Amino acid sequence: MAEGKTSGAARGKVTITAIAREAGVSVPTVSRVVNGRSDVSPATRARVEDLLREHGYRRRPAAPGDRAALLDLVFNDLDSPWAVEIIRGVEEVAHAAGMGTVVSAIHGRSGDARQWMRNLRARASGGVILVTSVLEPVLHEELRRLGVPLVVVDPAGSPALDAPTVGATNWAGGLAATEHLLGLGHRRIGFVAGPPRLLCSRARLDGYRAALEGAGIAVDDSLVVQGDFYHASGFTGCTALLALEAPPTALFAASDQMALGAIEALRRRGLRVPEDMSVVGFDDLPEVRWSAPPLTTVRQPLAEMGKTAVRTVLRLAREEELDSARVELATELVVRSSTAPPAK
Repeated sequence: MAEGKTSGAARGKVTITAIAREAGVSVPTVSRVVNGRSDVSPATRARVEDLLREHGYRRRPAAPGDRAALLDLVFNDLDSPWAVEIIRGVEEVAHAAGMGTVVSAIHGRSGDARQWMRNLRARASGGVILVTSVLEPVLHEELRRLGVPLVVVDPAGSPALDAPTVGATNWAGGLAATEHLLGLGHRRIGFVAGPPRLLCSRARLDGYRAALEGAGIAVDDSLVVQGDFYHASGFTGCTALLALEAPPTALFAASDQMALGAIEALRRRGLRVPEDMSVVGFDDLPEVRWSAPPLTTVRQPLAEMGKTAVRTVLRLAREEELDSARVELATELVVRSSTAPPAK
C-alpha cells in the first residue's frame, strides 16, 4: 500500500520537462499540447498526451501573474467600432491559445503610457499588441528588457519601433474606391482624409491621388479636406465641400464613420445619396450595411488583422523566425447603394 501511494505521489509531481525528455520533444511542444494548441503534429500530440495520462499530469491553473496567461492590447482610444473589430479578432485567437486579453487606452498621453507600463510589469504580460499608437523609445526599450514580444497594428510611423507590423493594403483600397467613382463617370471627387500622422491615412490619400492621375485628372487640392476618422469631421468636411463654387459630385471618406457624417450633412441640406452625391467609405464596419442607403466602402480585414497580430506575438514568444516583419492584408471594394453615376 505504501509503495502504491509513493508511486501515485511521484506521478502527481511529474514536470513538463520530464514529459518532454521521455517523449523526445522540446518543452515548448509539450506546453502547446497541454494548452490545447493546434500547431503540433497529430503523431506528436498523441505521444505526448499518452505520457501525460500515464503520469497523471494535471495542468496547474494559470495564476494572474503568469506571463503566458495574459496578452496586452493597447489602443490610443477605444471610442470606435473599428477598435471593437480588432478586439474581436485578438480575443478569438488569444482565447484559443489559453490567454486572457487586457485592453488598455493610453489616449496619446505620456503619463497614461507610463502607467500602463507599470501595470504591465506587475502582471508580467506574455505579449503586447500596439494599435495605431506610439510608445516613447524608453518604454519600447523597457519591453525589450522585460523580454515581452511586441507587434504593431496599423503603425503610426515608419519604421514602427523596429517591431513586426500588421496592416492592410491602404493605398490599393484608396485607389479602388476612387477608380470605382471614376468608372461611374464622376470627375469632381472630394476626399475627406484621416489624421496625417498615420501611415494608413497617407496611403489612402496617395491611392486617391494615383487614381485621379491615372485617369488624366489633375488633383484639385480644394477637394481634399482634413478629417480625423470620426463622424463630426466627416460632417464638417462634407459641409466645406458643398460650400465650394463647384461642389464635387462624389465623395470618398477615409473611414466609414466620416462617410456617415458626410451623409448626414447631405441629408440636412436636403440632398440625396446617391442621386445628388455618391459617397464611399473605408473599413466596412458592421453598421454601414444598415445605413440609409447601405454604404459602398473598402473592406479592411480588421478582425483578421487582430488575429494575425496574436499569431505573430505567439511566434515571437516561441522564438520562431517570422516569414516577414511586415504583413499587409488585402482590402476589397464592397459596392452597395450609396454610389451611382452623376446626375445629368
